[in-house]
Amino acid sequence: MPNYSFRCRSCGDTFEVSRPMAQSSDPASCPAGHADTVKLLTTFAAVGRSTAPAPAPRPAAGGCCGGGGCC
Repeated sequence: MPNYSFRCRSCGDTFEVSRPMAQSSDPASCPAGHADTVKLLTTFAAVGRSTAPAPAPRPAAGGCCGGGGCC
């Protein structure tokens, strides 16, 4: 079940709520009981090792012909 971060506008506390995605936009009360909260935008990062080959190096600067001034 995903976690959603909220911030209380009354006391400034930041907290997380675990709930189903279908309830992601439902309001949440802060642990101190305040109802004036705002949902925070959170990011997700996946870290791991790739098995894909490294991309080929780009040619040195130049025009669209790969080095000449033909463009």
